[in-house]
Amino acid sequence: MPQFTIGVDIGTTGTKTVLIDVENARIVAQASRESTLYADAPGQAEADPAQWLANTHATIRQVLAESGVSPADIRALSTTGMVPAVVPIDSTGTPVRRAMLQNDARATVEIDELKTVIDDAGTLAATGSAITQQSVAPTAMWLRRHEPDTWKATEHLVGSYDWVLMALGATPHVELNWAIESGFGTIAGRAFGPMFTAADLAPELVPPIRAPGTEVGQLSAEAAETTGLPRGLPLHVGGADHVLSAYAAGINTAGDWLVKLGGAGDILAATDRPVIDARLYLDAHPVPGQWLPNGCMATSGSLIRWFQALSGGIDLLQLDEEAADRAPAEVLCLPYFLGEKSPLHDTDLRGAFVGLDLAHNRADMYRAVLEAIAFGFKHHTEVFASMGVPLERALVTNGGSRSVLWKQILADVLGTPLSPIIGHPGASLGAAVIAAVGVGILDDWESTERFRTLGDAVTPDPRNVERYRDAYTEWRTLGEVLTPVSHRLARKARS
Repeated sequence: MPQFTIGVDIGTTGTKTVLIDVENARIVAQASRESTLYADAPGQAEADPAQWLANTHATIRQVLAESGVSPADIRALSTTGMVPAVVPIDSTGTPVRRAMLQNDARATVEIDELKTVIDDAGTLAATGSAITQQSVAPTAMWLRRHEPDTWKATEHLVGSYDWVLMALGATPHVELNWAIESGFGTIAGRAFGPMFTAADLAPELVPPIRAPGTEVGQLSAEAAETTGLPRGLPLHVGGADHVLSAYAAGINTAGDWLVKLGGAGDILAATDRPVIDARLYLDAHPVPGQWLPNGCMATSGSLIRWFQALSGGIDLLQLDEEAADRAPAEVLCLPYFLGEKSPLHDTDLRGAFVGLDLAHNRADMYRAVLEAIAFGFKHHTEVFASMGVPLERALVTNGGSRSVLWKQILADVLGTPLSPIIGHPGASLGAAVIAAVGVGILDDWESTERFRTLGDAVTPDPRNVERYRDAYTEWRTLGEVLTPVSHRLARKARS
């Protein structure tokens, strides 16, 4: 009997669904829909959960139609997505406002307030993360202070992919790594009481924590009618998109590491022990006994899309061609257009272009954007090295990995070969494999490599490596010099 599973990825810029043939280790069909991002004020980043659900319904119908697979042969479904996006829901599970995304930076005052009443070292040791822009308690405090009617209607705070699974029929829950990165859960998978106490929040605000692969319900009759899937289909907890993207890429052994070029910029390394550092985050790997210390930059692909829009919507491939002819690092860009998450954790940083003269054009600025993101990844590799995390085999994935220029700049800046994953759907594949493990079709957590195809490694260009090494030093200095200016501008904007 044929056996298929579905994985749905609720990403920053869109929703992606894959349908996999588990027995033959192949992707049968995939579909995607774009999502609208809202930034009504500086530092804000929101999305509409109703659009996520509509996209989920549409992409499921599309993969069923294009594959010709009988819905009766679908065995399970799982979800993944950005983390820790915050969806406030009422007692019926309905969102009471737009979701606040993981790169939302409005709760700066609340972050500072929380830091004065909670033990930073104890929080870091218990959850693997310090109090930062990534923490959800400050977001809850901001909602309580600035949107009292919304707060009064809020029963639970949940993540993006957990809410979509609940909307399909699952019981209220949050996935383990959402809980860890939010600061509400410990690396052992239990609620972190001191966080609720410090923020004066009820522990019931966050529903039960569930590990990847756990069955949390079945597809409802309403969702079955909308999607075309069978009523009662098992629904399994997936995981954070950066974690499942790394999992699906085969980052399952210590020494493996991944550069993920999504709307934000993620870098993850597999270890066989928890590695805790205030500059980075720590996630539990789906493979038992493995961990994923990682970093996430607030902007990556989202900054490229911003520059593309600013340039009149010109095709990115054309921008690549133009920038390939420009000299490396003549213009430096600070990519902090939404503040910065790791490793700086400073919501009041701001973006900048420095070194421009009238001989420069949009190609120089575009190249500077690509280089800035690469410098941000290099900053993370230095932190990993200081923590004793081995970085041996590097892979690159997600939408940006299709850009030849961007991959070359990354290899030159990082000084290491990068192996791109061909046709890789990212986290949605990881979710589909976890659904297969959860329902018992697969008994090997490391089965993801059967679905992966590696392309030729992109090797560093010796002519550029040294130039970028010097430019990176200047870039770090520039960031330090402009930090107080950014802080003053951010304070003025808030006032």
